Amino acid sequence: MNLDHVNGIIPPIVTPFTKEGEIDEAAFRNIVKFNLSKNVHGVCVGGSSGEGHTLTIEEFTRLMEICVEEVNGRIPVLAGIIANSTRDAIRRAKAISHLSIQGLQVTPVHYVFKPDDEATFAHFKALTEATDVPVIIYNVVPWNYLSPALLVRLMKELPGVQGVKQSAGDLKLMADLMLNVPEGCKVYSAIDALLYPSFAIGCHGTIAANPAAVPGVCIALWNAVQRGDHKLAREIHEALLRFWNTIYADNLPANIKTAIRLQGTEAGLPRMPMPATSAAQLANIERELKNVLRYEDVSQSAAA
Repeated sequence: MNLDHVNGIIPPIVTPFTKEGEIDEAAFRNIVKFNLSKNVHGVCVGGSSGEGHTLTIEEFTRLMEICVEEVNGRIPVLAGIIANSTRDAIRRAKAISHLSIQGLQVTPVHYVFKPDDEATFAHFKALTEATDVPVIIYNVVPWNYLSPALLVRLMKELPGVQGVKQSAGDLKLMADLMLNVPEGCKVYSAIDALLYPSFAIGCHGTIAANPAAVPGVCIALWNAVQRGDHKLAREIHEALLRFWNTIYADNLPANIKTAIRLQGTEAGLPRMPMPATSAAQLANIERELKNVLRYEDVSQSAAA
């Protein structure tokens, strides 16, 4: 199994919770359908935007089952694994081994104690030996941020590590990684403020918050870059950046849900203790969402 068909706009979809903090399965199905309606190239369940760090293994497995059922083979499905030990990461991977999953998006351990490079290598070696599903390293944890050199080593020496989702705001780190990425491996951008230049320098796609909030607009940006329309791409970039600045906060998943709700699909509440979107955030999101969604129509008319 490989990541050959895992390219383009891959939203890390949100998890709708009720006021009691339980998963709203019906709303989750509608979130999957919302993304399918925007012609996304794939979806990821259980990532940061999906509040995957709050999910039990049973909840994670159930969400994966629902998503695979709703997608029904139309696009790739990725599973977000956020775990603090090698054992638990392997258990999550094995819990969904009965499903058709095209990739595992795996976060390095994120609690206070940072493993050194050799321990990190051993972690991913054990994980890839326990599953035949390709691993995409989700390089996001600030105090356990993996260097381009270590990421390249992991991809070269571990056949199961086939990609990296680069999430720091430093575009140069991603560019350095892309210079040396092994043949057959992929680099996905999660630098939400700089998706346009990420696409322009040749990344293989994005798994990020902006695609989760406004997937149709991100499809328009991707298509514009692929066909070389950089004038339009820059316009979309500027609108997306203004929108990003309204949702980026410690309650980012809540704000993504608000943006989805404003587009007509109920997305539920965040899981406590994450706060819901504030009144001030809502006013800013409403303003910039209206502006950025103009470009979704450009994409639809171009496709027509």
